[in-house]
Amino acid sequence: MSPAAAVDKVGPVLVTGCSTGIGRATALHLAGLGHTVFATARRPDTLTALAQMGCRTLALDVTDDASMHDVVATVVAEHGRVGALVNNAGYSQSGPVEEITPASLRRQFETNVFGAVRLCQLVLPGMRAARAGRIVNLSSMGGRMTLPGGGAYHATKYALEAFSDALRYETKGFGVQVVLVEPGPVISEFGATANASTADQRTDGPYADFKRGVDALISKTYAKPPKGSARPEAIAEVIATAISTRRPKTRYLVGPTAKRIVTAHSLLSDRLWDRLLTTQYPHPPSA
Repeated sequence: MSPAAAVDKVGPVLVTGCSTGIGRATALHLAGLGHTVFATARRPDTLTALAQMGCRTLALDVTDDASMHDVVATVVAEHGRVGALVNNAGYSQSGPVEEITPASLRRQFETNVFGAVRLCQLVLPGMRAARAGRIVNLSSMGGRMTLPGGGAYHATKYALEAFSDALRYETKGFGVQVVLVEPGPVISEFGATANASTADQRTDGPYADFKRGVDALISKTYAKPPKGSARPEAIAEVIATAISTRRPKTRYLVGPTAKRIVTAHSLLSDRLWDRLLTTQYPHPPSA
């Protein structure tokens, strides 16, 4: 099959969270390959450059059901169906579990999990009717292991992995393939967003030193990403493969750092993993 024919077979691609990072790189890469790309973000003014590069841009708030319904309806009206969905929108809520506010925890799940699942529900009728479709859910190496101070974020990625595993089995008979992409550290604004997410938490109290240590570690990591960190463009290439290859993997763990850490976690007991964490993270608070 020629590249052009492969692109036509996929159909229009809907990508969420395209204002920065992986989403932006994915929209640009897919458009460059000739795909019809609907690039979306909560603030459409951040998508001007993507529109200039040939993407169709739309406002989409993945925490608003009407917004999600309207975007999918727009694609269906123009092309008959969504050919591929890339659920990329998300962010990291940091902070010790005891101090995360209910509102912040709700917002984290609404963005990272509930929005992604709802979009799957909205695109699936068209995919089932066509007996073809791809759903690519952006998880993380954090969907396979947990780091201190990131309980909320990791919980959303574990949840997304569970939904994806169930959905993969449930929809394969309709010709729909569901793929998880699990990046490790990515050179992006992820760290700054994670640190900013603790603004509504206490600055004193029993976890104060722990939080300052975690914030400093995140800032250091993303100011000078560790060797083996991936660029958004590398993740975009993996997503393109997941969309276009005839038989994609069920999971793509991306980047040497991700592979190294996930492998270590799988080999160590919980106690040994906790001990390893103490060499990198602030010691847990004590009375």
